[in-house]
Amino acid sequence: MKRVHVKVEFIEEVLGTSSSDPEIHRKYIASKAEGEDKDKKMAEEIEAIGVDGVEEKATTVFPKLEDGTPFMWDYQWKGYFKDACSMLKRSGAKSAKLKAYKKDIDGTLFVSPRKVELVLPEGGEMGTCQRPLRASTPMGERVALASSETVPEGTTCEFDVILMKEDLLPYLIEWLDYGEWRGAGQWRNSGKGRFLYKAWEVAK
Repeated sequence: MKRVHVKVEFIEEVLGTSSSDPEIHRKYIASKAEGEDKDKKMAEEIEAIGVDGVEEKATTVFPKLEDGTPFMWDYQWKGYFKDACSMLKRSGAKSAKLKAYKKDIDGTLFVSPRKVELVLPEGGEMGTCQRPLRASTPMGERVALASSETVPEGTTCEFDVILMKEDLLPYLIEWLDYGEWRGAGQWRNSGKGRFLYKAWEVAK
């Protein structure tokens, strides 16, 4: 068994992944319309993207400690490792050698603590990222507004990764390296949640 301590620093803002209450994003639409024709422009935008584009089914947020500190769950990092391995298997990287990687990560890789606190940089504040989502469905093209709570670039977090199979260590390093290109959290395919890290083995 190996225990690896990881310190992550995000180089792009990170989007929350936990659901909150549904809400209407009229403020988002209104912010795009300026001047005396504000109501007309809002109506035009609603017409252009449809009702589904105005309603957001659920804003994603970060869970928070009692003092308001945002955090990520341990299983979200396990999910990141699975996603990284899945993508890297397509590139001919070391991870291509892992056959039952989901079972290995689920059963022999553990993250501690349960709640991985996110430390915002000095002067940093949480924000919101709103963007349109487009999807082709049997009923045609559909557009919806997605909204996520964010923590800024420069946010850090620390956690331990416990490997019950020691031969997973080089794969773990490869998955962490991949974070510079494809990050953690929502909308990571756009570059959100990218990170750099330092890692070192610690005593069991």
